Amino acid sequence: MAGVKSRLTRDELKELQYLLGSKHFSLLYKGSVHGFNPNTFHCICNRQGPTVAVAYNNSGYIFGGFTVQSYISSGACLRDEKAFLFRLKGKGGELSPMKIPVKIAENAVYDHSSYGPNFGNGSLLLLSQNIAAAATSANNNYLFNATDLHGNDLVLVECEVYRVEDVGDFLCSPWRRVTWTSGEREKIMEEIRTFKPNLNSVSQFRVLILGPVGAGKSSFFNSVNSVFWGYVTSQAIAGSDHASVTMQYRTYALKNGRDGKPLPIVFCDTMGLEEKTGAGLEIDEVPNIIKGHIPDRYQFNPSATVCPDTPGYIKNPSLKDQIHCVVFVIDGCKIEILPEKLEDKLKQLRRKLNKFGVPQLVLLTKVDEICPSLEEDVQCVYQSKAVEKQMRITSERLGIPLSQIVPVKNYSSELELRCDVDILILTAVRQMLR
Repeated sequence: MAGVKSRLTRDELKELQYLLGSKHFSLLYKGSVHGFNPNTFHCICNRQGPTVAVAYNNSGYIFGGFTVQSYISSGACLRDEKAFLFRLKGKGGELSPMKIPVKIAENAVYDHSSYGPNFGNGSLLLLSQNIAAAATSANNNYLFNATDLHGNDLVLVECEVYRVEDVGDFLCSPWRRVTWTSGEREKIMEEIRTFKPNLNSVSQFRVLILGPVGAGKSSFFNSVNSVFWGYVTSQAIAGSDHASVTMQYRTYALKNGRDGKPLPIVFCDTMGLEEKTGAGLEIDEVPNIIKGHIPDRYQFNPSATVCPDTPGYIKNPSLKDQIHCVVFVIDGCKIEILPEKLEDKLKQLRRKLNKFGVPQLVLLTKVDEICPSLEEDVQCVYQSKAVEKQMRITSERLGIPLSQIVPVKNYSSELELRCDVDILILTAVRQMLR
């Protein structure tokens, strides 16, 4: 409906998305534009698939109902186990979401051309008597208190119906709780800035980043750097190729801005892992990196591992030179097609690291490619069924607990920072420190 705007505010829309477990709505019908007439409603909204009807009254309440069934003016009740009534805003226009599931699925929706959206055969009827009004009645199809649902104000100022285009793609509520505000962003940044290691001899934690070629190792460092610099920037060489773009062992100290104080974390970047032998980072190199023997800017040689005679070899590394945490960076889109030999390499690395007692974390990158709906807003990352599925597959294939897997989106095409992307990146860094 070009030119016809939704009455829902951004915050109201997000609350509705959470209730529905859905991300994309299309406005089909608007009473103030099309008329508060059931026949018009059915002409526009029939055969549209899952829909949500949203009603607004003068008391500030926003309420309505959802069904996955298509209206077809059948004159019969439609069975729908997933149908529910809801309230977005209550008394005083305060956001106070409430969800009322259907009790008798056979009577979830009464689909008749003479009635507007009719949930529970009269439990909640919109466009009652062909005017801008609602009607409710107490029956067993939906159990609710009318005062709680609409404040006993049945006169509507608006009624809208939306097609729900990706129903079933999102969970109704996030399985990990994250606060997506600029205040939370600053809070996590301050936690990272002020984090102090327990030992005075170690002023900065060293985090080794490992992963297959093209997974986004260098891009992750650049993304973290961008968050603290305040704009999108690139320091580590990043890109996509069939072979590793990173050819040296590099240590990247983070600063709180271009001229700010050092942050308590140093990222150590390596060549990417490759499937074939003699290419990419070799497993035998990793113990030397963990122990702190490898100097910054060491040029990897896949055909010969570093030894005490190698120029620059650190013979007596201190605790501050050693690796304190290892992060595996995995492309979330490719975990299901990870080559068997590469999967074996990752498992071998895990076993070696376990012997050293080094804490490990997995970053699942490219969540916006796993679930394209997250491209505009990653706040629903922990509601996306696709992302949850890939995280569980990663846990099973690598033998790492789900609690040690964190989804991220790197800055790749953006020119400006985004609060939601920043929070996902910062949450990952905080988890490394923890």
